[in-house]
Amino acid sequence: MTDLAAVKAALKTQAVETPSWAYGNSGTRFKVFAQEGVPRTPQEKLDDAAQVHLFTGAAPTVALHIPWDKVEDYSALAKHAEDRGVMLGAINSNTFQDDAYKLGSICHPDAAVRRKALDHLLECVDIMDATGSADLKLWFADGTNYPGQDDLRARQDRLAEGLSAVYERLGDGQRMLLEYKFFEPAFYSTDVPDWGTAYAHCLKLGPKAQVVVDTGHHAPGTNIEFIVATLLREGKLGGFDFNSRFYADDDLMVGAADPFQLFRIMYEVVRGGGFTSDVAFMLDQCHNIEAKIPAIIRSVMNVQEATAKALLVDRSALAAAQASGDVLEANAVVMDAYNTDVRPLLREVREETGLHPDPIAAYRASGWAQKIVASRVGGEQAGWGA
Repeated sequence: MTDLAAVKAALKTQAVETPSWAYGNSGTRFKVFAQEGVPRTPQEKLDDAAQVHLFTGAAPTVALHIPWDKVEDYSALAKHAEDRGVMLGAINSNTFQDDAYKLGSICHPDAAVRRKALDHLLECVDIMDATGSADLKLWFADGTNYPGQDDLRARQDRLAEGLSAVYERLGDGQRMLLEYKFFEPAFYSTDVPDWGTAYAHCLKLGPKAQVVVDTGHHAPGTNIEFIVATLLREGKLGGFDFNSRFYADDDLMVGAADPFQLFRIMYEVVRGGGFTSDVAFMLDQCHNIEAKIPAIIRSVMNVQEATAKALLVDRSALAAAQASGDVLEANAVVMDAYNTDVRPLLREVREETGLHPDPIAAYRASGWAQKIVASRVGGEQAGWGA
């Protein structure tokens, strides 16, 4: 039997980081869809993020993206966040939106371009020092479009050299989280295309370098929970970028396309001790056609529901079925947990922590959506690439 008190206690500790860029305008390659009330400054993004935490109690930190969230005084930005009940989280770098990076950033054949990219990454560590952030999130769009375009092995050498320079700059209590993506925007080869490549670099760098799993960055049919289990076993899972997809890196609300997959991933997290370790759980989503704040609240709730189901798996019964080779019973134990309606349990958890049992209803009743539409008039709205 599963201890419900222990499940509740675990759920009360869960924290999901929200990304500053999810509060801004976003869209497809063809069109960015503007919404009323969208933040115009990093401070207004934090104001919206604070609302998500206010109503969920599970989103205490906000990831920044540089230069999208660049300010003169990062200490003041951290104070702004603290005053609103949240904290600044991971610092995300940007080595993909400069004309110089057409052929890559730290893997570029030109040493001057590599130096430009490295300087930006080192600047991000400086920002970590100013904000108190512990994690530097690295994703590289580097790759090639055609066979023969560049030397694949040489690009890996350049990647290793750049990562090593950043790693040496990290301070005590700081980590480098390396993300992978199997394609896009490069179509022939990607310099960090899979978890194995990311793991190999992180293993060589040392304990401060760990792998990030973005749930949208895998080929169809990939067993993501196996990757999670393996990285946890090796002590190299640094974090997640949660989203959902039907085809590729769709960046839809987490759990929207395949909630069963999210449950399976969270079970491996629970099984491998990742839920009580320093694995960072973050949303990385683009809310193109839906209202931003409710979509992010819904995403946090989806992660909570998958986690609750994962915690409800009767691990003793599962282990017994596995040991006896009872395939059907083992699967039944897992499916029983997945098919449990955990919404009443989560409502209880929220009420016990002084929250409204329905975060979406509480947000809608707060009037915040109407307030920001009325007050955020003029100026330039934040958005993807801005």
